[in-house]
Amino acid sequence: MSRWLLATAVFCAASASGHEVRPAYLGITEITPNVFEVLWKQPLLGDLRLPLEPVLPEHCVLAVRSVDDVRNAALIQRWTANCGAGGLVGSVIGIEGLSSTLTDVLVNVALLDGTSISTLLRPEAPYFTIDSKGRTKLPGYLTLGVEHLLFGFDHILFVIGLMFFISKPGPLIKAITAFTIAHSITLGVAALEIVRLSQAPVEAVIALSILFLAVERLRGAEATITARHTWIVAFVFGLLHGFGFAGALADIGLPKANALWALFLFNLGVEIGQLMIVAAALMVVACVRYARLSLPRWLINAPLYGIGSMASYWFVSRTVMIF
Repeated sequence: MSRWLLATAVFCAASASGHEVRPAYLGITEITPNVFEVLWKQPLLGDLRLPLEPVLPEHCVLAVRSVDDVRNAALIQRWTANCGAGGLVGSVIGIEGLSSTLTDVLVNVALLDGTSISTLLRPEAPYFTIDSKGRTKLPGYLTLGVEHLLFGFDHILFVIGLMFFISKPGPLIKAITAFTIAHSITLGVAALEIVRLSQAPVEAVIALSILFLAVERLRGAEATITARHTWIVAFVFGLLHGFGFAGALADIGLPKANALWALFLFNLGVEIGQLMIVAAALMVVACVRYARLSLPRWLINAPLYGIGSMASYWFVSRTVMIF
């Protein structure tokens, strides 16, 4: 049975990635009256491009399109749009194909008169009208933070892996707090470009951190480093995961006028998502204890084998991508 579970986990890992749902970004900047520079970033799933295309008003003429560039698993495109006397105020823009995906798109529009418009387009609302008064929906960064944690399966598995070492509320609070403080530090310094790290090696080592937890727990010894100093391990690896969180934020950028506030909301969203995962895991544990189930050892260890198998796959595939 354990071998079957291991084989199943490896098979499932082949179709899984650490961040299946990453945000896209559309930046529109007015460089001369009614002439706009457009920047479009969309995530790639391996070598596959999502069927997403920005839609500008019909009276806008696109020109000077640059060569496509691929960076950090994202396709980057730039072009110029001449919208004539009509401009963009009062016009509808959006993303074609967004409704058939799970991806959100952050849109930033900057006009010559100083008007700044930021909004989050979602699959259920892929279009919006540009308001002359401007509007900034910074809570969109809060939503992106929650989604990045909930759909960032590598971060989820790390948090769950930590919980295998903890049986009391006090140590759990201590470990989660240490992880939170650590990744908040590195998320901040990376998002504000104080420290820059290549995202590919960071993602590979994040996968290795998950594998480390699984192996440590399966060794079964209470004298392991993680068992004796869970909060220290959480803090050290939390510094690394913060750079991983910053990767998603780098895809969309921070608004210049409200960078710190947007960063705070994104980090708050990550914490909310993290607490949701911890709460769900505690509910499962509570249900098992309430039912007084006597689980066999192989069933208790099965999630650890699954976590370790997926982490191994991610580590190998991300390492291969580096080279």
